[in-house]
Amino acid sequence: MTILTVLALLVWCGLILFHGRYWQSGPILPPVPEGLTLPPVDVVVPARDEAPSIAAAIGSLTRQAMPNVRIILVDDGSTDGTADLARAAAEGAPHPLTIVPGAPKPPGWSGKLWAVSQGLAATTADLVLLTDADITHEPDHLARLVARAEAEDLDLVSEMVLLHCESFAERALVPAFVYFFQLLYPFAQVADPRHRMAGAAGGTVLIRRRALDRIGGIAAVRGALIDDVALGTAVKRSGGRIWLGHTTRARSIRLYPEFRDIWAMVARTAYVQLGFSPVKLAGTVLGMLVVWLLPPAAATLGHGLTRWFGLAAWVLMAASFLPSLRRYRLSPVWALFLPLIALFYMAATVGSALNHMRGRSVMWKNRVYADGQS
Repeated sequence: MTILTVLALLVWCGLILFHGRYWQSGPILPPVPEGLTLPPVDVVVPARDEAPSIAAAIGSLTRQAMPNVRIILVDDGSTDGTADLARAAAEGAPHPLTIVPGAPKPPGWSGKLWAVSQGLAATTADLVLLTDADITHEPDHLARLVARAEAEDLDLVSEMVLLHCESFAERALVPAFVYFFQLLYPFAQVADPRHRMAGAAGGTVLIRRRALDRIGGIAAVRGALIDDVALGTAVKRSGGRIWLGHTTRARSIRLYPEFRDIWAMVARTAYVQLGFSPVKLAGTVLGMLVVWLLPPAAATLGHGLTRWFGLAAWVLMAASFLPSLRRYRLSPVWALFLPLIALFYMAATVGSALNHMRGRSVMWKNRVYADGQS
């Protein structure tokens, strides 16, 4: 028990000090200097049955405060009037909206990436923003992304948007979702061309055409369920320079009101993240038990040095979560419950694996996904 608790403490020391400062709440793109000339941008929005959010998303994109912006919505077989709502939201806006009716999906493609592929075929600009139909953008958001890409000649600029965080379930679990994403893909390491770590956040991905051409187009990741990370990885491995950060200028308006909603969201791709590997699953569960659950257990139930080592690890764990809580304006008391929150995510990961082993394929937007394909 003491040895394992010391191991957990050493792991936390290593994560805090040497893991790309993953716990930080930045970086965040600054405002664009006045008078800066920005190049044209095309925006591709894949949408399938997005009636609750599409008007707000398209309305925010067609009113971006920069010239030469064109919005391309790919209506991927929607049956709820998504295209009509988008068209109405764009009426009288400064930037035009083009609606592309989605074609039937060929084998081997994920539904979203097939829609993105059709949208890209309609683009002409060198810079393309890939964004989701449930994201709203402040008027200066696109300009900030483009300014960073131009200033450093980056191939891909991506941001983790603010997620909806109002219900009790969202307050309990959403900040941790962002925290765990940063833990898996430390933003500083992603942006470091010398480091192999790569990734992106699907809510906002600004990409250059040369980067797409170099990787063989969006078809290079056509079957990926975790498509944002797959795209960022492909761009970086091809020699491209990428950047990943946070933003307060874009928000997800998709609701996850109940714990079961967040469970379903996590379970949809958790086992995909592990490559459908039972060995990786077992290692993940064992590692989480030692690193996340043992410290509070040792601090409350242990004796002597075991208790102090456990308490120290728990304090480091909680402290690393505080910037994420501040980002969502939540009480720091939530940090004490990070072990229980981690237990939820561990259980959802196990649930994801069990679904796969029982032959229960991933369902998303009324499509079936199996082994990373759809």
